[in-house]
Amino acid sequence: MNGPEITVDFAPELALFLPHERRGAPSRLATDGSSTLGHAVESLGVPLTEVGRLLVDGREVGTGHLPAEGERVTVTAVERPQVVPGAPLRFLLDVHLGTLARRLRLLGVDAAYESTDIGDPALAAQSAREQRVLLSRDRGLLRRRELWAGAYMYSDRPDDQLRDVLERFEPELAPWTRCTACNGRLTPATKAEVAHLIEAGTRRTHDVFAQCAACERVYWRGAHHDKLEAIVAQAQAQATAGEEGGGPPSNDVIAAIGERVTAQQSPDEVTADIEAARRRR
Repeated sequence: MNGPEITVDFAPELALFLPHERRGAPSRLATDGSSTLGHAVESLGVPLTEVGRLLVDGREVGTGHLPAEGERVTVTAVERPQVVPGAPLRFLLDVHLGTLARRLRLLGVDAAYESTDIGDPALAAQSAREQRVLLSRDRGLLRRRELWAGAYMYSDRPDDQLRDVLERFEPELAPWTRCTACNGRLTPATKAEVAHLIEAGTRRTHDVFAQCAACERVYWRGAHHDKLEAIVAQAQAQATAGEEGGGPPSNDVIAAIGERVTAQQSPDEVTADIEAARRRR
């Protein structure tokens, strides 16, 4: 490149995105003279979703700043808790984050998720259309221009991913109020209302039910409820004091039916995979 040469210093938290030779110390970067500073940062592998402030010689600038010869750029990590303006806080997860999606729903957090890969363009468009924060481990996806907002998942472990989302965004928690299968709202249901959807044994042994208003799945306090309750309790302990949803779950609303093990899930992931009885055709 024949454009201005600048010095770029990245926050330690962003080092994992950088080539090894650029980690740990400021480095020189030759620009092309026409691309923005945001483009220059992304060219080194850092998604702008993970960037906080851009400082040029100590002065804060936007991503559209055009670099000039000799400028010293400091790239900070996104501030936590991160404020996402313009819409109620809600999420969109890519196909690889199914367990995280179910755990967020268990906590009452609005988390859209498709179990099939609809492709990066469709995900980015959905993020923009519905104003959802896209969660992904795909750096290329997080660099798409049409994306409304996004966040990189630094771990591949669901436990760590959930802690990261709760720390970074501090979403309002309302455990036991969303369907873990479809993200719909759960409402209390009488045994008579759901009797035709559940097994005879369940009708004999349970009296408290909830049903999804969207997909009609039925939930009740099942054998694995203690494991799910532990996930909720840990999340509530992490939540900021005074945040709504920090109290114990209502006896009028769900619990869980059971868990399903698939070849792609490890034992700790299974705890959030809640199944529900489906309408018999």
